[in-house]
Amino acid sequence: MISREKKISAPPPVARMVEEIVGCKWSLAVLGLVRNGVNRPGAMEHAVPGLSKKVLNERLRKLVRFGILERQAYPELPPRVEYRLTGFGEKFSGLMDGVESLQAEIEAASRADVASAPPVQPRAMRRGAADAGSGS
Repeated sequence: MISREKKISAPPPVARMVEEIVGCKWSLAVLGLVRNGVNRPGAMEHAVPGLSKKVLNERLRKLVRFGILERQAYPELPPRVEYRLTGFGEKFSGLMDGVESLQAEIEAASRADVASAPPVQPRAMRRGAADAGSGS
C-alpha cells in the first residue's frame, strides 16, 4: 500500500527565528527600544512597564544569539553594557518596518469599513417594527 500523505517539513531556521521574535511582545519591545536608541539594559527596563530584569535579559540573549543585536561590554567601574543592531539586525528592522506599515494599512481599512457600514438597529427595534407590520 502506497501512502500519499505529504510530510510537512519543519519551517526553515529563519522562519522559526522570525516567529519567535514577532510572536513575543517583549522581544518586539526590546528590539523597538534598541532601534530608537535605547541601548542600556537599565534604561530598557524602565522604558517598558511590566518588563522584568529576568525577561529582559532572556530577550537580549535571544536577540544576540539570533545575530540581531550585538553586546558591547565596557571595562569600566561600574560595568557598562550596551546593545546595538548588527548588519543583519538592520535588515531585520526593515522587515519590522514592513510589518508595522502593513498593520497600519489593515487598521485604516478596518476603520474605513466600520465608518462606511450602515448603522445596525437594535433587536428590540426590529422586533417592534415586524410586530407592527403583521397587523396583530
